[in-house]
Amino acid sequence: MPSLIDIRRRIRSVKNTQQITRALKLVSAAKLRRAQDRVIAARPYAQSIRELLSNLAAAAASDPDLSASTLLAQREAKRIELILMTSDTGKAGAFNANLTRTADRFIREHEGVAFDIVTVGRKGRDYFRRRNASVPRDYIGVLAKPAYATAAEIGRESVRRFRDGEVDAVYLINSEFKNVMSQKPSETRLLPVALPEPKQGEEPKIIDYIFEQPPLEMLQRLLPRYVEVAVFQGMLETSASEHAARMTAMDAASRNAGDVIDKLTLTMNRARQAAITKEIIEVVSGAAALD
Repeated sequence: MPSLIDIRRRIRSVKNTQQITRALKLVSAAKLRRAQDRVIAARPYAQSIRELLSNLAAAAASDPDLSASTLLAQREAKRIELILMTSDTGKAGAFNANLTRTADRFIREHEGVAFDIVTVGRKGRDYFRRRNASVPRDYIGVLAKPAYATAAEIGRESVRRFRDGEVDAVYLINSEFKNVMSQKPSETRLLPVALPEPKQGEEPKIIDYIFEQPPLEMLQRLLPRYVEVAVFQGMLETSASEHAARMTAMDAASRNAGDVIDKLTLTMNRARQAAITKEIIEVVSGAAALD
């Protein structure tokens, strides 16, 4: 059995760790509230732009040049750009592992295709650099406070590479925020843009617009903006998911630290009781020897 000094030292060390995990939980809880509000506020805009794209595509369906639109053109996928969003720091449970595992599975499913990994977050960048993957662009420290300007920069460069034929498709893997206890990786094809389609058995909802410009021309201007909005939405979702995952992980760590402290305290009491019993036996034995 370890000595009382060693046990006390371990208890003190675990208590210090518990203070850190509790502080991280409180910080993540405060940040989660703001991040969650931003996600909820941005979702209606993202949904509206998807509906507008669908209506424009329906209005431009009779145009023979629609299928030849640069950002709608379907090409054989020989090189894919994969935008992966992870956190910059750890202590978030399996959050980053789930995202990198999803990216690995996606790459395996496209065997024989070359990949360029664009990472948003340090964990994803480090993971794929250790595996000698092609990481032409990385963005660090942008998910702490997601900004549309950063999302627009990422989206514009991806659109340019697709238009110039450097890549044949662009996909986004990010974490989708459900609630505090549930976040799951999400996979989205950004380019070529997949226009929204009505669900099975549902009549297409078409709004009769009066166009000042040809619908196809408006569609071509709107598609790059749609990509930027999709990237920004992914950043907001991932940021909120990170804080929720870290808050949950740190809460579990704090409770586990409490259990460890209880067990160590019990062990310490038993050791102290054994030491006291031993001293009593020694005193009684000494007294008996004097008689």
